[in-house]
Amino acid sequence: MEINFCTSIKEVPASQWNQLIKNNHPFLRHEFLCALEVNRCVSPESGWLPCHIVIFEDQVLKAAIPLYQKTNSNGEFVFDHSWADAYARNRVQYYPKLVSAIPYTPAIGQRFLCHPNSEDKYIPLLLKACLEFAEKMGASSFHCLFPDSHTHQALEKHGLISRYDCQYYWHNANYASFDDFLSRLTSRKRKNIKRERRKVEESGIRFRLLDGHTAKQKDWAIFNAFYEKTHFEKLNTPKFNLAFFTDIARALPDQVLLVMADQGDRCIAAALMYRSNTHLYGRHWGAIEKVDGLHFEACYYQGIEYCIREKLLCFEPGVQGEHKIPRGFIPTRTTSSHWISDPRFSEAITRYCKQEKTAVEEYINRLKDSSPYQEKG
Repeated sequence: MEINFCTSIKEVPASQWNQLIKNNHPFLRHEFLCALEVNRCVSPESGWLPCHIVIFEDQVLKAAIPLYQKTNSNGEFVFDHSWADAYARNRVQYYPKLVSAIPYTPAIGQRFLCHPNSEDKYIPLLLKACLEFAEKMGASSFHCLFPDSHTHQALEKHGLISRYDCQYYWHNANYASFDDFLSRLTSRKRKNIKRERRKVEESGIRFRLLDGHTAKQKDWAIFNAFYEKTHFEKLNTPKFNLAFFTDIARALPDQVLLVMADQGDRCIAAALMYRSNTHLYGRHWGAIEKVDGLHFEACYYQGIEYCIREKLLCFEPGVQGEHKIPRGFIPTRTTSSHWISDPRFSEAITRYCKQEKTAVEEYINRLKDSSPYQEKG
């Protein structure tokens, strides 16, 4: 058995890495992680330094962790700025830390990648290697963000602190059509969605759904301009770039969904989504014109129709937003796992996460009263 640390995903054979991925998850694929590195989306300047852990047996990759040294907390979507502030107040270094996550991508998935039915063997080995590396490099902590339930439970058994949050997911109840989906909603919610879609249609907007095969360089340039505009308006620095988007389109053409909204001969908005064998993931959006209902149509309803047509089980449209609930998305608990080196901070953070868990559970229970779906009688 050979355990190594890789400062670039390119050091790992792509075919072997991808064989460890369940459901063809797009963000875990070697091509996605490689495009992040090649196009400088992750770099020392961004605070993301790759240090992936891999385990080989007889020169065959058996297990791996997508892992990064972090010198800030940007692009994680599990917010620990208050933890960093507490360290600073006590004149203790919080950075660097180790993070197993997909940069800038709050989507649930594997983090400890293992051959099928071998998790019980390799997860402890990967975790041990990770924590030993954290101590050797002087990291304050290790964080596993948005793991699947199996990984989260395994890490909890090994003593890591559990943290909880909430996102909003749409689930496919074997709908035959969008109208079939609407028929399961309450009358008020159904009428509101129809009214929003009608406004967009009456504005003369038509949609093109493109994948990596059909989207042209011009389409990606238009989308990238919208994406950058959205970030600049929020005073944020864009994390991705045109070269990244075009690389992903070429590398994963069947897993990219680009929704283009045309008004006349001009594209005025676009949304980018990715798909696995079972899920659709909404990621980025931008527009140059304000049209009532356009955001909901491009980012939600087009995605729901796509899931129904492709028989995908779940649509994860991204973080935040109670406004998603009336449109068919249900509040769902998400998790993360944390190891804190310093026992003093570990105790305090454990208490904090327990209190936070209670608040998250109460929040989700309150939102259940706002379900847009008809009660089953």
